[in-house]
Amino acid sequence: MSAREMLKKVRYLEIRTKGLVNNLFSGEYHSAFKGRGMAFSEVRPYQYGDDIRQIDWNVTARSQQPFIKLFEEEREQTVMIAVDVSGSGQFGSFDQRKQDLNAELAAVFAFSAIKNNDKVGLILFTDEVEQVIPPRKGRKHVLRLIREIFSVKPARKGTSVREALGYVNRMLKRRSIVVCISDMQDANYEKTCKMTARKHDLIMLCVDDVLEYELPNLGLVPLKDPETGQILMVDTSDASVREEFASERKKNQMQLADFLLKNKIDHVFLKTNASYVQPLSSMLRSRVQHV
Repeated sequence: MSAREMLKKVRYLEIRTKGLVNNLFSGEYHSAFKGRGMAFSEVRPYQYGDDIRQIDWNVTARSQQPFIKLFEEEREQTVMIAVDVSGSGQFGSFDQRKQDLNAELAAVFAFSAIKNNDKVGLILFTDEVEQVIPPRKGRKHVLRLIREIFSVKPARKGTSVREALGYVNRMLKRRSIVVCISDMQDANYEKTCKMTARKHDLIMLCVDDVLEYELPNLGLVPLKDPETGQILMVDTSDASVREEFASERKKNQMQLADFLLKNKIDHVFLKTNASYVQPLSSMLRSRVQHV
């Protein structure tokens, strides 16, 4: 992709996602994620009904009348977005690849974060951490994050959610919002995922493609694993083969969903051929009801 094409693509994504953020997700994002705590704001004279535990005794002694401390919620937070850039992200049977959807989801959260005056950072990962951009504020910073997602040339092709979240756990010392965007074609991530959910506010966005669940009837075709390079000849005209393929994929998704639900990890399953707006909005609204 040339520099001009890259600029055009990033600009289009900025316009599209900022519109969604301004019109749909801004209020939901603000409500769904609590600040770190309460910070001192000011003092004012005591009024009937105020909590006497909030009296500022130093000011009260100097002024010879009771004053209380006022606090406000600290809204500024850190958002770290971990994006899967493994080989399987290049797959897409419709107008966009999984990697394109990953980038758009990352942009939605990044623009929501800076609109809320939060800092946002980025981790790009395969079966190792490929690139890290520390959290900062501002539009230019977000545009840089989006460019990096599109321009990254990973050294490896596999997937390790465990490596990505393990890095997050070591990097972030204070409780933060962690958004992991991946097709979850991985294993052995459960322990690290639970640890991240305990330390941080973890959101899992699970992206896949409809053809990863339904093989078309095309006769004997070669299927290549984009992460391992292995090629397998599959007779898609055999109904039992198609049924077994679909059954195995649905089983894997159900196991993942059960794990996320059991550990109370907010998540959304998204597909490249369907809008993410309603599922993402519903997830954010459900968080508001439980905070």
